[in-house]
Amino acid sequence: MTGSDIPSSFRLAYVPGVTPTKWVRVWHERLPHTSLELVQATAAEAPGLLAGGGADAGLVRLPVDRDVLSAIPLYTETTVVVIPKDHVATAAEEVSLAELSDEIVLHPLDDLLDWETLPGRPAVERPATTADAIELVAAGVGVLLVPQSLARLHHRKDLTYRPVPDAPESRVALSWPEAEVTPDLVEEFIGIVRGRTVNSTRGRAATPPRPAKDKAKDKAKDKAKRGGAGGGPGARQKPAAGRKPQAGGRSGGQSGKRGKPRGR
Repeated sequence: MTGSDIPSSFRLAYVPGVTPTKWVRVWHERLPHTSLELVQATAAEAPGLLAGGGADAGLVRLPVDRDVLSAIPLYTETTVVVIPKDHVATAAEEVSLAELSDEIVLHPLDDLLDWETLPGRPAVERPATTADAIELVAAGVGVLLVPQSLARLHHRKDLTYRPVPDAPESRVALSWPEAEVTPDLVEEFIGIVRGRTVNSTRGRAATPPRPAKDKAKDKAKDKAKRGGAGGGPGARQKPAAGRKPQAGGRSGGQSGKRGKPRGR
């Protein structure tokens, strides 16, 4: 691939709770001439956005349709219960699902957890979004189970959260449209999220070759620098700092030895 074949931009989708900052920073360091555009999407929208070409790759929540999208799992999030700060559960470091059996557990329509059996008691109505459910928790209506990153995203001073070890967990993955050959910039981003070094040949976009005239200019500059430092032909040798030139020196840089005076 030549320099002109490399796309000038890369579109990365990401879902709420996922923070791509560190990977974006590495991208800008390695590919300063290829812009990276961030595209926000809900967890439900992200797979369709990728499949439809709205982004080149995305940080999404599993599962995704593997017949349509490729995916590399990145990490699994702890599930927490969001509760008011004066809730009795704040006395413990973590909470079990059994301990929530008497609680009204809110189940928003955009819930990200794969429940076989919902814990606690159901609310009269399901909140439309996680943000709406957070407001209900603050109002004392019930509690909410979410991935920890969403609890942080919707942080409020009057709410806190505790880990729930036996709850289902949410997995985050890097995903892109399924194809026989993975695009170069997607390979580049895969290398970044997997921690490959900049010298790794796999997943690196081709570097445009330097024009011959630029190489010639560099050689000319190097030659001029060598000449100015006394390395070029005909350059005058300067004495080392702090030393005086010795009289009677012979040609070729050898100093003549001064003999003892002859006795009279």
